[in-house]
Amino acid sequence: MLNKLRRELESIGSLSLDLISGIGAVFVFLLLTLRYSGTSFQRFSLTIREIFYSGVLSLIIILVSGLFVGMVLGLQGYETLQTYGSSESVGVLVALSLTRELGPVVSALLFASRAGSAITAEIGLMKATEQLSAMEMMAINPIARVVGPRFWGGVISMPILTAMFIGTGVLGGYIIAVLLIGVDSGAFWSQMNAAVDVSHDVLNGLLKSFVFGLAICSIATYQGYSAAPTAEGVSGATTRTVVSSSLAILALDLVLTAFMLKG
Repeated sequence: MLNKLRRELESIGSLSLDLISGIGAVFVFLLLTLRYSGTSFQRFSLTIREIFYSGVLSLIIILVSGLFVGMVLGLQGYETLQTYGSSESVGVLVALSLTRELGPVVSALLFASRAGSAITAEIGLMKATEQLSAMEMMAINPIARVVGPRFWGGVISMPILTAMFIGTGVLGGYIIAVLLIGVDSGAFWSQMNAAVDVSHDVLNGLLKSFVFGLAICSIATYQGYSAAPTAEGVSGATTRTVVSSSLAILALDLVLTAFMLKG
């Protein structure tokens, strides 16, 4: 019995140490990326290219998902608020839900699945084909030339994609609530305008998305850079990126929401 308990405690301790070690490694890699990020801004065309691959190519899934999430919120919100005679406040429910929580979180999860995995796979394949080693032999810093532009391209794209997700979500709620159900259009927009505060709701939501972008791009670039130079290693790194990014987004959302509500 004591041996079994000891083995379980050792297993828990080992997992905890691995988790702490992994977080520390990602943080150190983030510091290195920030240190060598000068190339990303001196040759901004590299970053613009990565904004296209990370942001523009993720736009369709962000817009379509935002539209359907807004429609669902409008439908569910109307059914709930109608019970209490407040169906005209459906615009407030849709807007606050999207700006405070669903917009940043859902768009970050989609971004991690689409762009984060692509960043990891691309860097991992460059390592597997020894392109990163070739850069080092030519006195080119791979973190500055490869990692930095991809990191900042994702970080810059994330708040923009979140704003578009929120905008299309509000449009989806309007389509369901006003055009299909028949809620008064003036009440929908006026109550939303009165309830949504730019600094407290919109800017806090965009701040969340910026932090999520830092976390996703840090994890994605680290996993790709540290992946084993084999097909299996790159595949495992891509999977770890999606799982780790998703958990990091949810944990950071809890922490940021607590601080924002306290403020």
